[in-house]
Amino acid sequence: MTRKLSIMEARKQLTSLPETLLHDGQVDVLEITRRGKPVLAVMPWELYEAVAETLEVMGDKELMVQLRQSMLEMNSGKLVPWQDAKQELGL
Repeated sequence: MTRKLSIMEARKQLTSLPETLLHDGQVDVLEITRRGKPVLAVMPWELYEAVAETLEVMGDKELMVQLRQSMLEMNSGKLVPWQDAKQELGL
């Protein structure tokens, strides 16, 4: 869920923002505005790391080709049983 907060209010509440972001067990993102226009997004560190990792994966063309191919294989039922995969990998 995204909530809006003016930059002046964010400044006043800076030390309590971590608690503000975790609301009723849900993770919130704060949209910080200046003169009514969004200028910053504030989110919990775990969410930032997840977004950064997703962007890194999506930016790797070779990895995305492999991911799409894997998804096609999975959707078509071409799955390898875990025991067979472990044996093939020598685990």
